Amino acid sequence: MTSLEVSEETEDSGPGGYAAARLLLLHEKERSGPPRRAALARLTDDWLAALFAAAAPPRGVALVAVGGYGRAELSPRSDLDLLLLHDGTADKAAIAALADRIWYPVWDLGLALDHSVRTAAEARATAADDLKVHLGLLDARPLAGDHGLVAALRTTVLADWRNQAPRRLPELDALCRERAERMGELQFLLEPDLKEARGGLRDAQALRAVAASWLADAPREGLDGARRRLLDARDALHLTTGRATDRLALQEQDAVAAELGLLDADTLLREVYEAARTISYATDVTWREVKRVLKARSARPRLRALLGGRGAGRGATGKPPVERTPLAEGVVEMDGEVVLARTARPERDPVLPLRAAAAAAQSALPISLHAVRRLAATATPLPVPWPAEAREELVTLLGAGEATVPVWEALEAEGIITRLLPDWERVRCRPQRNPVHTWTVDRHLVETAVRASSLTRRVGRPDLLLVAALLHDIGKGWPGDHSVAGETIARDLATRIGFDRTDVVTLATAVRHHLLLVETATRRDLDDPATVRAVATAVGTVGTLELLHALTEADALATGPAAWSAWRASLVADLVKRVAGVLAGETPPDPEAAAPSAEQERLAIEALRTGEPVLALHTEPVVAEPEEPEPVGVELVIALPDQPGVLPAVAGVLALHRLTVRAADLRAVELPLDLGAGSGPVLVLDWRVAAEYGSLPEAARLRADLVRALDGSLDIPARLAEREAAYPRRRGLTAPPPRVTVAAADSRLATVIEVRAQDAPGLLHRIGRALEGAAVRVRSAHVSTLGANAVDTLYVTRPDGSLLPDEEAIDLARALESALR
Repeated sequence: MTSLEVSEETEDSGPGGYAAARLLLLHEKERSGPPRRAALARLTDDWLAALFAAAAPPRGVALVAVGGYGRAELSPRSDLDLLLLHDGTADKAAIAALADRIWYPVWDLGLALDHSVRTAAEARATAADDLKVHLGLLDARPLAGDHGLVAALRTTVLADWRNQAPRRLPELDALCRERAERMGELQFLLEPDLKEARGGLRDAQALRAVAASWLADAPREGLDGARRRLLDARDALHLTTGRATDRLALQEQDAVAAELGLLDADTLLREVYEAARTISYATDVTWREVKRVLKARSARPRLRALLGGRGAGRGATGKPPVERTPLAEGVVEMDGEVVLARTARPERDPVLPLRAAAAAAQSALPISLHAVRRLAATATPLPVPWPAEAREELVTLLGAGEATVPVWEALEAEGIITRLLPDWERVRCRPQRNPVHTWTVDRHLVETAVRASSLTRRVGRPDLLLVAALLHDIGKGWPGDHSVAGETIARDLATRIGFDRTDVVTLATAVRHHLLLVETATRRDLDDPATVRAVATAVGTVGTLELLHALTEADALATGPAAWSAWRASLVADLVKRVAGVLAGETPPDPEAAAPSAEQERLAIEALRTGEPVLALHTEPVVAEPEEPEPVGVELVIALPDQPGVLPAVAGVLALHRLTVRAADLRAVELPLDLGAGSGPVLVLDWRVAAEYGSLPEAARLRADLVRALDGSLDIPARLAEREAAYPRRRGLTAPPPRVTVAAADSRLATVIEVRAQDAPGLLHRIGRALEGAAVRVRSAHVSTLGANAVDTLYVTRPDGSLLPDEEAIDLARALESALR
């Protein structure tokens, strides 16, 4: 059916015909994107014009589309923004009746309607008070009635907008900033709002409004395409959900990708992120230009008064002289931006792009759009390997801290980064599905360099730290283990950048093992000599160890708030200290030979004497800064006569009291007979826990609940099931099944079992219950949680303390995985 046929059917059949034609149009697979939005707008125009004509309107009245409908950008579930405009001569009752004849059919079809009835003077006055109304009227488009009335209103509203630009544009800027603060940046969100988030359709509309003011204009390259991609994604979202939503929720992304003919949800997000990045960059450049122009305008009257006349102190053009401050060879500051010097020759100076970027970042100034585009268009490619100056300028750029980010984004927007580092293209705008991550892969790499810039005093080679930070996740653009792929890419890029062979090996090692310290510290027994020796072997040198230590912290801080804490920092620092000792030739102590501490022995005697659990709580402060001690957890020591079910009972009680378990060491203590405390082994459990929120429970309450759990009067599984049922879950999201493996830890002390599962209250309790019937002894447990994912590592032995044979260990892992499912 053609657009003409659809329009004819609509006019003939009224609202029912419009509804049928609309439905048919929305399901035409061969017509989508801008053609469908325009056709839907035309179809709706014809229907509303027919309603208007059928109502026999008086003279001096017009029906006007405003906002998105005024731009003829109707998505399947878009609101209809309508204004019934009149000249004030008609009877008010007649105008009200006319409005009802139009509004009610729209409501009857279930379409969302934003409507108003105003004279031109009222519309103008409302726009003066309400910025959003003024923005909507900038796109006013006549549908039916007196077109001259609409044209006059458009002319007046546009003139008001231009005359009031010095006041209204800062107001619009503040509105955009407030919305961005509330909704986040579209280009980094896993569930972005395509309209309201920064870099979304609202910002694209704001750029149109700025251009209409004639005060400044946005960079136009790619902007229309970016808007179109976001509108297409919104259309697909409306069609697949059947709802008027702009939020691209996780559970909708596969269906939206399929509707758009894309490979998968990641491809969809990457296209959305690319579009948002284009709009965000244009937004930054445009508002910077607006502020520059407004500042210049406000300064002119003061400058004239200061100079005592119109022409005093001016150049041949009559304009005040512009100061140009040299920053580096070929680079100057002018009017608050970094620009190229008049003598700069990018076609003869291949280092100039990096030199200009480094100068801008070091000066905390934006690099001008014209300068970046000139560099992108004319700069000579760097030779491979790079000259030393280019490598030094890259390090300077990376070491500038927060000021690095906007400069890097400017280079990236014009394709300069990909030209310098070809492998960057594979991580550009690549989403990270783990909700712990705040950023896309590429932005995370830059943020890691920003974090690393504050840690350069801790390492002997700050340049290697900064470049390792930039490259540590570069392998995420390739299939398989990103650390393994990244090692190869880092080796190639480090060679390209011009590092010598020794430095290339160090950078490759840092990228390969950038997760080694934090994963080992949080998931392995640091008292096991095999753990420390394995890390020392992988690291190789003290210099690489200190580099990895700083990189680990920078990486975690750049990941998100859940990835780093004083607790994790203390574990990593402890591991680094032990590994440094091994690299210096020291022998790790044998934990089997270690005698129980005086407190452990005291608690064990008391437990053996009373036959009941004995507890002690100790807060563990870790000092991040000398003047700011930060409590990172609590040590809970429990002693009780050896008996079945201890691990699940203690873990369950701690879960009920909302204590998060970070680590647990279990050991059987044989007391000397001469102590007169009876006989038999006593279990001593040393737990590191943290309160989820609020204060810690009293030791007496913990002890009482533990006694009840051990004698069976406290039904822990039932209580935990109630807690888990109350946990909020997102609609449509299914957690992946748990996975249990035997880790290759080379430990002489125990067999290492690793459990990866969805975090939930009492997970360690469920693991302990599953191990109860397996005839194994748990030596220690180490818990690591990132977001919704938990990795629990268990050191287990046979009851006699020997390691499990391979087949027995595999069977245990399978049984545990089956029980957790």
